[in-house]
Amino acid sequence: MGSMATLNVKYSSLLRSRILSSPKHYMPECFTGKSVNSSSKHISLNYQHDQNKKSKAIFEIRASSSDEQYERDNDDPTAHAIEECIEYIKTMLSTMDGGRLSVSPYDTAWVALIKDLVGKDVPRFPSSLDWIQQHQLPDGSWGDEHFFCAYDRLINTLACVIALRSWNVHADKSEKGIRYIRENVCKLEDANTDHMPCGFEVVFPALLQKARNLGIEDLPYDAPIVRDVYNARDRKIKRIPMEVLHNMETTLLYSLEGLENLEWEKLLKLQATDGSFLSSPSSTAFAFMQTKDENCLKFIENTVQKFDGGAPHSFPMDLLTRLWAVDRLQRLGISRFFDSEISDILSYIYRHWNADKGIFSRSDQEIVDIDDTAMGFRLLRLHGYDIDPKVFRNFKNDDEKKFFCWGGEMIESPTPIYNLYRASQVRFPGEKILEQAENFAYDFLQDRVAKNQLLDKWFISKHLPDEIKIVLEMPWYASLPRVVTRYYLHQYGGGDDVWIGKVLYRMQEINNEVYMELARLDFNRCQAQHQIEWLYMQEWYADCNVKKFGISKKDLLLAYFLATATVFELESTKERFFWAKSQIVFRMIEFLLNKESTSLDQKTAFLTKYRNIINGLPKTESVNGDLEVVDILLETLHQLLNESNNYIMNLQLRNAWGEWLMKIEQGETSINEVEAEFLVTTSNICAGRIAFKEDILSHHEYKTLSTLTNKICRKLRQIQNEKVMEINEWNTTKEGIKKMEIEQDMQGLVKQVVETSGIDKRIKQTFMSIAKTFYYSAYFDHEIIGVHIFKVLFEPVI
Repeated sequence: MGSMATLNVKYSSLLRSRILSSPKHYMPECFTGKSVNSSSKHISLNYQHDQNKKSKAIFEIRASSSDEQYERDNDDPTAHAIEECIEYIKTMLSTMDGGRLSVSPYDTAWVALIKDLVGKDVPRFPSSLDWIQQHQLPDGSWGDEHFFCAYDRLINTLACVIALRSWNVHADKSEKGIRYIRENVCKLEDANTDHMPCGFEVVFPALLQKARNLGIEDLPYDAPIVRDVYNARDRKIKRIPMEVLHNMETTLLYSLEGLENLEWEKLLKLQATDGSFLSSPSSTAFAFMQTKDENCLKFIENTVQKFDGGAPHSFPMDLLTRLWAVDRLQRLGISRFFDSEISDILSYIYRHWNADKGIFSRSDQEIVDIDDTAMGFRLLRLHGYDIDPKVFRNFKNDDEKKFFCWGGEMIESPTPIYNLYRASQVRFPGEKILEQAENFAYDFLQDRVAKNQLLDKWFISKHLPDEIKIVLEMPWYASLPRVVTRYYLHQYGGGDDVWIGKVLYRMQEINNEVYMELARLDFNRCQAQHQIEWLYMQEWYADCNVKKFGISKKDLLLAYFLATATVFELESTKERFFWAKSQIVFRMIEFLLNKESTSLDQKTAFLTKYRNIINGLPKTESVNGDLEVVDILLETLHQLLNESNNYIMNLQLRNAWGEWLMKIEQGETSINEVEAEFLVTTSNICAGRIAFKEDILSHHEYKTLSTLTNKICRKLRQIQNEKVMEINEWNTTKEGIKKMEIEQDMQGLVKQVVETSGIDKRIKQTFMSIAKTFYYSAYFDHEIIGVHIFKVLFEPVI
């Protein structure tokens, strides 16, 4: 496609090459089933004793520094590559300006047509002519070099031929271009209309007329497909409300060069503050040629200078590039490396947010669209900004209960509705407009999936259908971070993805191979650590005789997976272990106290010794053989509560377990009534978020969050248990969740978690994370969960 306003950051050949060899596929022997066995990547794991010893030794070395971020070996090539990627991306995010967009030959050609201002018959922007002659493709066309679209190639080539012929330069190149048009115009007959660039049926005929006026012969002016384009132009022109065009900002300003009988005195009042017409260099160049307006010229001069003689299809796109960059980084699982940059980006977005209307791809623009508004709404809300969903009323057709991208839209497209659907899932209680948006978007996307109509008029990606299907199958409440990332690593096209404006274009901040490389390296490195931890967890399972309590290795794997799919960072080993082990010990206690064969003596002995452990008293061994199972459980609990080398953390953990025991003894709660709250508190303690802040646990907001989370998770556990007992089939689970009002409670939890308050947002986020693991476990069937476990823990990213 030609040059792009690129980021000039050098990185070594280490980063450019695939420096990390594919890690081995580790597969636990307990993890079997047809969904896994059918996978081409199914490889079993051999659990040799010496291997386990070695793995545990490696783990202990890494875990010993878990209070600090894991320090990477200076000689580790993976670490070097990761650091280079991070540095590159940080530089790019901090210098985004209006966005790094690929140059449009079409828009550059329109700029090249501008004459010198002092009356000489020479181009005002000779560098634009130079750009055109330097970027012709070998087949004689201009356009995106790596993705063929007949519309894109023909409109770019025709515009460049006109520019070269207008100045009588590079005759050989214009002849090659003419020959290309003549030989390939027939390809419009088979071109997919979903990928037709914006305004093609208006601007292509205008270019043909301009070529005819220049006396360019041998162009297929009367070809049948060209007549079809003219007819489409006539139909569209008749629908254009000229009064609206001249009096308010609409998308028609984007394609002024294709329109006739324009009243420029009125139109000049609709210029953006930078002098452009809807950020379009071609439309603005045409306006300048008609009006000689100085503001138009300033916009063109600034654009040409920034893009080294070229011009993108639109500039700036400061809001769109920022929003989509954050979204990509988050879904790729690497946003944690750029917290400061993302904070600055979202602050920038919020400063330009119109609370009544929403936003557009660029700031300081009156026109708005649902795509940017939905993406901005979702990201701002999830980061604690006070955002009102009333903006979506601007995109709703009350008569038909439909939502549209912007006013006057003629063709509905999947991606804007896809982003509306994602935004609608982060609603608060009582937000009717978001409920309507979710219902419409879900039905719209399901219909498109059923009809296999998922080509988009704004975005071209071969994985877009899979991306939409996954978000329909995995509601946000049931989405775990590492599961989302694992699927998105397959769906993200990197530099292969293409966007559609007047021409095809690319955006470096959004579709970037360095993003993909960092995500791949990071995922595989974390996964390798998780596999070592899983080996250690199995040793713990065997050493503690957990199987004696009716807990299988599959149960252990699920507990570890839920923790790891949520808290996956290298430095979070301790939190993962305490999360997973606490769930297992919790089940062990539940097994002992609820089992019919458990005697009163066993229960009494357990509760007495449990209390002693909590109070820090010495352990005592039972003489009675019947109490062996009690001693096993107590030893496991004792080890868990003293596993950390942090005295404060151990003390807080003992207090948490002691409070839970006291509630059970006094009959205030059943064993699983407060399971979720208990896991939240344990996780926050192990992550160091409550150190020296015990008063947080008694804070009224913390108690409110605990009560609501317990309520949600108790109901979800009930659904999960019924599914295990085959009382309900999996396809009835979603309906059951709605009947139990869990979704309304989840909306309330989202509101309490994301809104700014007196409690650290990381502490509040743990409530949401725990609740989502319960929702996930209740929502998905065992086979799907098995696939997710395999993908997250055992299948590397190639």
